[in-house]
Amino acid sequence: MILCIETATDICSVALSQEYKTVALLEDRKGRSHATGLTPLIEKLMNSASVTFNDLSAIAVSKGPGSYTGLRIGVSVAKGLAFALKKPLIAVSTLDAMCGGFLENTPTSQTANSLFCPMIDARRMEVYNAIYDSTGKKVREIKADIIDETSFCDLLENHTITFFGDGSAKCREVISHENAIFHEDFLLSASFLARPAYEALTLRQFEDMAYFEPYYLKDFVATVSRKQDKVLKKQGK
Repeated sequence: MILCIETATDICSVALSQEYKTVALLEDRKGRSHATGLTPLIEKLMNSASVTFNDLSAIAVSKGPGSYTGLRIGVSVAKGLAFALKKPLIAVSTLDAMCGGFLENTPTSQTANSLFCPMIDARRMEVYNAIYDSTGKKVREIKADIIDETSFCDLLENHTITFFGDGSAKCREVISHENAIFHEDFLLSASFLARPAYEALTLRQFEDMAYFEPYYLKDFVATVSRKQDKVLKKQGK
């Protein structure tokens, strides 16, 4: 049994998986509640499934890219549990998990000869993304791209690309190529970690808890609210 933790976006999601199958799942979609909600959500999940922490074989966490704060909280909780329970820590690429989850829930007839682009909102017109083929193989590495009307044109000329994830909605507004398909209702879930986490457990691909950090992709930039900005200006800062 593996405890899977997903906090890379506004959705706080936890799951229990047995081999490739998700056996229990709980999600909090209110947004920005990871700091106070993650630990109680894990406890509720374990109790509802009648599973103890001693029953776990490993702790798996979505490592990013994604929300700086969300990733930091998810990885901190995962490392704390893994250390306290003396269980191995497994880290899963958030975009890899997204693509795997999308392909598992999409008919094969709709995936043949197509490319797939999971997207995570990185604010403004920037998104974290990667490109995969219909087998889940990565054909373009993870990037943080500022989207404009020319984005992905080289691939769209010869392929249909399906864009999905919480970063895809704003891309629909600027990517108008006939080969671009958008699935805006796709939601990230801890259940998508089940397969890659089990494969990592089988291969004993574990993280070193002393050195493992989330994959932020880019440096964190603190933003100042308009109200704070006005106060600072009055103070001459």
